[in-house]
Amino acid sequence: MTTTTARIKKGGLHFEILVDLEEALKFKKGESQYLTVEGDRIFEDIKKGNVAAKNDLEVAFGTSDVDSIAKEIVRHGEIQTDQAHRDEEKDKKIKQVVDFLSKNAIDPKSGNPITPERLRSALEESKVNIKNAPIDTQIKDILDKISSIIPIKIETKKIKITVPAIQTGKVYGLLTQYKEKENWLNDGSLEIVVSIPAGITLEFYDKLNSMTHGSALTEDLTQE
Repeated sequence: MTTTTARIKKGGLHFEILVDLEEALKFKKGESQYLTVEGDRIFEDIKKGNVAAKNDLEVAFGTSDVDSIAKEIVRHGEIQTDQAHRDEEKDKKIKQVVDFLSKNAIDPKSGNPITPERLRSALEESKVNIKNAPIDTQIKDILDKISSIIPIKIETKKIKITVPAIQTGKVYGLLTQYKEKENWLNDGSLEIVVSIPAGITLEFYDKLNSMTHGSALTEDLTQE
């Protein structure tokens, strides 16, 4: 069990708690509803041992209940992690990128797939910053970085999509991740051309149809 600090700033005041690292991370990700606060206290400064005043808790959180406050701190605040955990999370992200690229990328000179070992080496050498977000949404930035190390190309599909006006708000965020160009029509509907990695085509269509209830019209422009 590794104890760590979780903290949040509200109304100009700092609030801190001591929690189990793994337990807190699972709670923050929504993987668990179980959270234990060590000492059953809310601090304004753990290092100095200063316990937060009840009145400050009431003003900031609307309650002085430790359990309720602790859950808000962990859910919306910052959890301190140790170097071992950060290294582990970094390695997981690198593996996700390598898996994605090994399935979707080729060497444009030879047309052959690129080995996972070569991809991992290029990622480490380029010092690319892999964000805590879905890999396909940041793949363009990643490619920009590693293309200076190795020749690499993602096989893509170009698709024209027409979304009814009533559905554009729901799906716009998804589409702009892959946007090449867009055109808003007089009736408020959206006509947009996207370029997506070929390997996620089915997943993309599933998301699009789910979000628009099947009302979006699509046309594959890849061969044009």
